[in-house]
Amino acid sequence: MNKPIIQSNSNPALTFAAYLIIISIAMYASSIITPILLALFISIILAQPIKWLEKKKVSNGWAVTMVLAGSFLLFFGMGEIIGKSIAQFSQEAPQYAERLSNISTSIFDTLHGFGFDLSITNIENTIKPGKVMGYGAIFLGEIGSLMGNLFLIIFVLIFVLLEINSFSVKMNAIIDTSDGAISYFSKISNSIRQYLGLMTIISLLTGVLVWLALIIIGIKYAILWAFLAFLLNFIPNIGSIVAGVPAILFAAVELGFGGAMWTLGSYLAINMIVGNVIQPQIMGKGLGLSTLIVFISLIFWGFIFGTVGMFLSVPLTMIVKIVLEQKESTKWIAIMLGTVDEAQTIVNSNKLQLGKS
Repeated sequence: MNKPIIQSNSNPALTFAAYLIIISIAMYASSIITPILLALFISIILAQPIKWLEKKKVSNGWAVTMVLAGSFLLFFGMGEIIGKSIAQFSQEAPQYAERLSNISTSIFDTLHGFGFDLSITNIENTIKPGKVMGYGAIFLGEIGSLMGNLFLIIFVLIFVLLEINSFSVKMNAIIDTSDGAISYFSKISNSIRQYLGLMTIISLLTGVLVWLALIIIGIKYAILWAFLAFLLNFIPNIGSIVAGVPAILFAAVELGFGGAMWTLGSYLAINMIVGNVIQPQIMGKGLGLSTLIVFISLIFWGFIFGTVGMFLSVPLTMIVKIVLEQKESTKWIAIMLGTVDEAQTIVNSNKLQLGKS
């Protein structure tokens, strides 16, 4: 029988204090940690094609070079196309924001004429619909600032990919149970690779469908809204909803009420088809996390690491859950993070063992 991966007899209060200190340090050093985290998670995705090339008798160095070259060509090719749209949209965003404010004022005036006693000033100060366009530009600007650390991300990515085959050996050297170490490390890497790989496919499909729909409707910057849909689809629960808001408002400014309704209907149809039909088929049994925990993790990791934390909230929580499963004293926390089906399986297994005894 394998020994526990993590052994500790520390006081729970000291352990909790240590976690708080680690979280504080992570928040303070987030500008350095976030690009490294991105590089690590990207390397997990790219590790699969590298291993496939190695099975085809390609050396590790050449396999890493080929995969990185293909990834960079795709990244910079799409970046060139999308970058031009972002630059142009950022320049025109204040104009669209002003037009959107005028539309909202007109709507409030119409409602007031029908007898709805609404305080236009208070509503605009609370919602500020004219700034929604600016929020889209700000978000894209944050992505751009993150890409300012591109060289750090690339270098970390290269070195991780070159040494990825040695991680299991190093884990065995640290942990005295060889089989347990391999199983432990493999479970983490496989879970993250499966989630990120499948979410990339699903998000790409969502982005393509949004792009086609907006092209048909005739909305300007269709590639930009599709890119936003692709990115935000990685954020669980609310990402796909948030992605549609600026596009719908932009359609209202550019094409009027009819264009906004067509855009809204397109986003609803795409999210329903992808989210309720395609994604469950591709993702299989799911994430192994409860819906509530997925939402809380979005807030928690977003608070610590900002936008990157929101994108990586699910895989980071999956790692925490797997780590907690390795120790009997923290396994109950892992059960709380998991789904009701997993908990029911444990209950049934315990009943079966009691019946045999």
